[in-house]
Amino acid sequence: MPHPTPRMTLVLGGARSGKSAHAEALIEASPRPWLYLATARAWDDEMRERIALHRARRPDGWITQDVPLALAEAVAAATGPVLVDCLTLWLTNLILSEADLEAATAALLAACATAPGPVVLVGSEVGLGIVPENALARRFRDAAGRLHQRLAAQADRVVLTVAGLPLIVKPQPGATP
Repeated sequence: MPHPTPRMTLVLGGARSGKSAHAEALIEASPRPWLYLATARAWDDEMRERIALHRARRPDGWITQDVPLALAEAVAAATGPVLVDCLTLWLTNLILSEADLEAATAALLAACATAPGPVVLVGSEVGLGIVPENALARRFRDAAGRLHQRLAAQADRVVLTVAGLPLIVKPQPGATP
């Protein structure tokens, strides 16, 4: 018997670590329709190509909504399985829009807590590298770390993807669910 997808899963990893593909597989284990909440903005040709590749990889059955800012509202309105990809692009959009990060985070946490589930959230782990040299990049890195910590505390499962391999971080191996 397959293991059910937890109500809320946070999938973290670096660039091209396999986090999105893993998150998609988690949602695809649930009954359709699957809702893909895309936070990316196509600022240039390279980003448009990345978005197109993500869409082309997904099989039929996905409903995609572009939500560069109104993520909490979209999660709250969901009626079934939800994939959020990605938190760090959403955070970038919030910072560039000079939005209230604390209020946006609180709204997202509340929406995830009441979603019919499952909800799988994808975020880029940006805190493992060198300290950025400019204030905006440091602010982003710090805000991403705080956002991921708050979501991880609420999540039933946290996965770190490395080289395409999912490593379960929460619950701890051997812990009773």
